[in-house]
Amino acid sequence: MYPDLSYLFHDLFGTAPDNWLAIFKMFGFVLAMAFLASAVVFYVELKRKAKEGLYRPDKKTITEGAPATPGEIAGNALVGLLLGGKGFYAYAHYHEFRQDPASIILSAKMHWPAALVGAAFLAGLTWWEANKNKKKEPVTKEVQIWPHDRINEMTVAAAIGGIVGAKLFDVFDNWETFIADPIGTLTSGGGLAFFGGLVLGFIAVVGYMYRHRIPFLQTADAVAPSLTVGYGVGRIGCQLSGDGDWGIVNTAPKPGWMSFLPDWMWAYKYPHHVLNTPSTDPVMSEPIPHCTWDYCMQLSQPVFPTPFYEILMMTVVFAILWFLRTRVKILGMLFFIYLGLIAIERFLIEKIRVNVLHDVWGMKLTQAEIISIGLFSLSAIGMLVLWQRSKRVA
Repeated sequence: MYPDLSYLFHDLFGTAPDNWLAIFKMFGFVLAMAFLASAVVFYVELKRKAKEGLYRPDKKTITEGAPATPGEIAGNALVGLLLGGKGFYAYAHYHEFRQDPASIILSAKMHWPAALVGAAFLAGLTWWEANKNKKKEPVTKEVQIWPHDRINEMTVAAAIGGIVGAKLFDVFDNWETFIADPIGTLTSGGGLAFFGGLVLGFIAVVGYMYRHRIPFLQTADAVAPSLTVGYGVGRIGCQLSGDGDWGIVNTAPKPGWMSFLPDWMWAYKYPHHVLNTPSTDPVMSEPIPHCTWDYCMQLSQPVFPTPFYEILMMTVVFAILWFLRTRVKILGMLFFIYLGLIAIERFLIEKIRVNVLHDVWGMKLTQAEIISIGLFSLSAIGMLVLWQRSKRVA
């Protein structure tokens, strides 16, 4: 496992582990790559649909050559405050930051002199840049803005909504842990529920679309393969870091048809996992013999590597959606197909994942299984409604 990039570079190039690259945590790094990959696919699909005539550009009035507004200066001053204060504090407390970046980034810890310098610098730079390009008579003009031109804003909305939603749903799923240590639970790097991220990320993006008059159904179709890519890449981070998203104990012998594959694809102990705790319920962890690194724990029993299985499953889902994206002509249908596919995928993988069980009408179901049932029902209803409506129009 690679809890941070120093461990990956050690395996690839033989460099010493626990070096300065340790500040770049594997899960956070891959999560950023997941948002980037998702944004690229979303952009490609939005642009393709614009060429097909499914969108109309929005008009926006811009002013060139005007001085910086107080809001622009204040906004950049706030960014400088955080970058300077947090950055210098992290530098001065390097060992603490290397072990747990979230404890510094998501807390009130700050080096205030550096924060004030950072705020003054970026505020001054903003004023100077605008002043340098200021015209005697500012020019106001109207420009056309297409949905794919707004990809950055939509990605930021999805990221903020997704991370907040994923954290909130995990809190609901582990309420007793949250009550015992609310600050520690909220600031920990792990503990993210996929469906929570999907729901609140979706709401955030839909809200943005509504404000900017971007039509829903064709955009939902465009986002379907994008979400699939983002989730699949995100699961790579889970597998590489060993963030606890593994499966139940698997002591069964590897099937004969898998004999040519590495053993870890069937059962794995996740050595050097990022949780690095003496015990991880319900799978106990144990020290790795003769390990002198920062992350020296592995599971005492092998488990199903469910993040790896989900990477494979989401690859299949993406291939199906990518194949259908130009062939399904009913607007919105691809999105509901996506909901059905991810509902099936997640419901199946939950059978071998470690998760909290809830009592629902006498059945023991995980949070993800409950939501999967709801999403599959929504998928079936949505496809039926769209299909019937298309028949009436025809």
